[in-house]
Amino acid sequence: MPARSGAARGGGAREGGLAAIVQSSEALAGVFAALGDPTRLKLVALLCAGGAFSIGQLTANTDISRQGVTKHLQVLAQAGVVRDVKRGRERLWQLEPGQLEEAKRTLEVIGQQWDVALGKLKRFAESL
Repeated sequence: MPARSGAARGGGAREGGLAAIVQSSEALAGVFAALGDPTRLKLVALLCAGGAFSIGQLTANTDISRQGVTKHLQVLAQAGVVRDVKRGRERLWQLEPGQLEEAKRTLEVIGQQWDVALGKLKRFAESL
């Protein structure tokens, strides 16, 4: 029986390689764009610490307004990176790891492709 490729198995970016990256590129572009802002990246780092945080907790010890943090969280939510849950009167924000995992797998595939390309370039340069 012939071996099936990662793409044929329906795997993620690591298994499907370039084809999987192309298929998920639009959603991943939104993730990378959302993470490209330093404030949003800090919020994701805080949320990675675990648990769910209120806006008040996320703005504590910062110079960012509650409204500013809310706008950044909404951008992250649109990219699928965070989500809010309502507990009582509060909205708590937590990490939604699915899109981040897909972005990580994509970067790993790109890194592997760079390693292969650089290896080929090195072998070519050494053959001259």
